[in-house]
Amino acid sequence: MGLFDKLKAEFIDIVEWIDPTNDTMVHRFDRRNNELKNGAKLTVRETQVAVFINEGQLADVFKPGMYTLTTENLPILATLKGWKYGFNSPFKAEVYFLNTKNFTDLKWGTPNPIMLRDAEFGPIRIRAFGNYAMKVGDPVKFIKEVVGTDGEFTTEKITEQLKNIAVTRFTDAIAESKIPVLDMAANYNEVSKFCEDKIKPEFLEYGIELTKFLVSNISLPPNVEAALDKRSSMGIIGDMNKYTQFSAADAMTAAANNPNGGGASTGMGMGMGFGMANMMMNNMNQTQQNQQNNQVVPPVPPSLTFHAVINGQQSGPFDLNALKQMAAQNQLTKETLVWRQGMANWEQAGKITELVSVFGVVPPPVPPVPPIQ
Repeated sequence: MGLFDKLKAEFIDIVEWIDPTNDTMVHRFDRRNNELKNGAKLTVRETQVAVFINEGQLADVFKPGMYTLTTENLPILATLKGWKYGFNSPFKAEVYFLNTKNFTDLKWGTPNPIMLRDAEFGPIRIRAFGNYAMKVGDPVKFIKEVVGTDGEFTTEKITEQLKNIAVTRFTDAIAESKIPVLDMAANYNEVSKFCEDKIKPEFLEYGIELTKFLVSNISLPPNVEAALDKRSSMGIIGDMNKYTQFSAADAMTAAANNPNGGGASTGMGMGMGFGMANMMMNNMNQTQQNQQNNQVVPPVPPSLTFHAVINGQQSGPFDLNALKQMAAQNQLTKETLVWRQGMANWEQAGKITELVSVFGVVPPPVPPVPPIQ
């Protein structure tokens, strides 16, 4: 190899990156101590952004396209290096390629149950999980806040932090939404959108854009789910008496059709059948008796009460027992004005037929004592 070929090999004239993975977010262009050639070709493919860094300082940012590296395309780098009149010699600069595509199917989930206060169940614990999608929204901020000098940055290095943010904000959003637990399954879209709006601003602080946030499942503790299953079963059964009759008839049919039920098994099946039949008849008789009782027993009539004018003020209402006690204490007389529902005006108590028994039989006045002869 001649001297010219050796010097030529020290320079790089093509700068590009083809991503062979599905999770690389940032790739630092490997120069192997070589310098970038003046006039080198830079290729930035779709879903890529190239960022030039000089001695730790962010310089030029290139969007998708093909560029010839000159001072016209590198104005910031030219200023940092002091190329006032252009440059003709090779130069060194770190080149970072950022993958701006959507990274999808990233998982999130609650590591521990979330305690909530539900309107129907009271304090309750739920668990939830789902997935989300993101992409690099601000390349400069992403490098400053997250990547730093990492030459190969994958989604694995940041998804744990993003997942913690998602779980925390999901908890806040669920508490604020006030959606009942039983209605959450029918409102996954609304819950997902509500949470996405809550989480987006915090992702942007890292230069990351949250493009989708989905809630796949919200589940209750096993014991609560078992109780709900029983409650649903009772609702489906409906009339317990009819269900008991149906179960008894079904058991009798199964016992009669059992081909292997000879001997003791047959007797046992017949005994069970008779027992279920008796239970069915008792339930039917009880139902008929309840229906008859409901038809015979009339409703309890309302008690008779009166309002009275006592010491110039309306008082009451009083039932008949209370009025008798008041009459015995001379608080109620036949001249006392009374009224009850259905009367047009106030009337004297002595003129009301229902109050005759209140005053009873009035004894005659005591005769005067004759003088002693």
